[in-house]
Parts: sequence; C-alpha cells; structure tokens
Amino acid sequence: MPQATSLFTDVESKVVGTSAVVIYSPSGKHRKRFPEGVVEIYASEDEARAHADPAKSRHAAIASGPSRSSEGFKLFYLVRWLD
Repeated sequence: MPQATSLFTDVESKVVGTSAVVIYSPSGKHRKRFPEGVVEIYASEDEARAHADPAKSRHAAIASGPSRSSEGFKLFYLVRWLD
C-alpha cells in the first residue's frame, strides 16, 4: 500500500479530495487554510473561474478538503490560486 507523504499527494485517499473551488476571503489571498463555510466547490477550474469575483473577495482556487482539524473544524487547504 502506498504511503501518503502529505495531504496534497494522497491521490489514493477517498476521504480528502482536491477540487476547483471559490473561496470568500475578504482579508486577501495570504491564508493557506479556510473553513468550509467560505468555500464553494465546482466541477471544473473553468466553472470556478466563472463564479469568482475578486472585487467581492471571491477567488477561484484549487483546494484539498474538507479535512477535520484538531479543533474539530472542517478545513480546506489551498493548493494554488486560479485568479
């Protein structure tokens, strides 16, 4: 069985996936993790880009998650910004 080296490279996992998303981030694009309440999942990168609106702090991205944090919250982890 392959061993996962990080959250982002565990392609065999059925628990945490990587998706095209739009993240509401009024504080900008400097954070690396986001609570599930500010993340919307889309079927493709193009669809996420179409729903993004940087003027309203809605940024398209690729993110892994949701993953449960040690505090019990479900979080998404930024892989890369699309916009």
